[in-house]
Amino acid sequence: MSRPRILQQGRLLPDLEAALVSHFDVHPFWQEKSPDAFLSQHGADFVGIATSARYGADAALIDALPALQVISSFGVGLETISLERARARGIQVGYTPDVLNDCVADTAFGLVLDVARRFSEADRYTRAGLWANAPFPLSTKVSGKRLGILGLGRIGRVVARRASGFDMEIRYHNRRVDASVPYAYEPTLQGLATWADFLVVVSAGGAQTRHLVSADILRALGPKGYLINVSRGSVIDEQALITALENGDIAGAGLDVYSDEPNVPEALRAMNNVVLLPHLASATHETRRAMAELTLNNLVSFFETGKVSVAA
Repeated sequence: MSRPRILQQGRLLPDLEAALVSHFDVHPFWQEKSPDAFLSQHGADFVGIATSARYGADAALIDALPALQVISSFGVGLETISLERARARGIQVGYTPDVLNDCVADTAFGLVLDVARRFSEADRYTRAGLWANAPFPLSTKVSGKRLGILGLGRIGRVVARRASGFDMEIRYHNRRVDASVPYAYEPTLQGLATWADFLVVVSAGGAQTRHLVSADILRALGPKGYLINVSRGSVIDEQALITALENGDIAGAGLDVYSDEPNVPEALRAMNNVVLLPHLASATHETRRAMAELTLNNLVSFFETGKVSVAA
């Protein structure tokens, strides 16, 4: 019996690629020099896609695979996958939520601590031998401050739990009130930013949230406020952020994601009051292993039962 033919869109973890090959007939699509010509000739052969949040599966790719039944994505971001097109054709989409909540929340709170207490800046100061000349400047206390969360979903709730351990007051803004949580709801993002000392962005990406954190929101956050982003770079107006930091409209920022990854603006790289990470929030051995297992299981489950393990 022939194995299901899977189109692999972009590179994945080596162990995951090996596991996929052991279960399916996998074609490395990224190696094709003429992708359109290949799909025109062979697109009807594929019943599944293995991809990631970085590469996704747009409407054009889905349309080029008339026999497509399932998409399994390594990651939680769905903005690079045409869910509308997939659902219209009855194609199941699996992804990897929950298994990365802890590590992303840890990163978010690590950025809160780092940018406020100036740990990375102090590390550079010490390595440069400057401590012998003068004490390092004072920083900002984190415990007991106000933490606003944009997007109180799976990850946002874990961020809130981390913050509660630092005796922080927590409020959030979502599209609607979540009656299951004990935190205060702010009906507008501007109201949340005005209230908060730290604004942590953990909302979904995509067209609906593009530049949701605008110049007005940054001004509302104020010259003593800090912005943390572990969601998607598109949620923040990056040029407005640069301007706000240059003008002192906010105190600082901790960023794991950017508008044009892996390219980080020189203006941000030059600032000492910005902590910059290379999109590593979920990048631990344990979490990436769990994500890989779920990516594989979504496909295996579909071909065994007709349903992915975790559907988008």
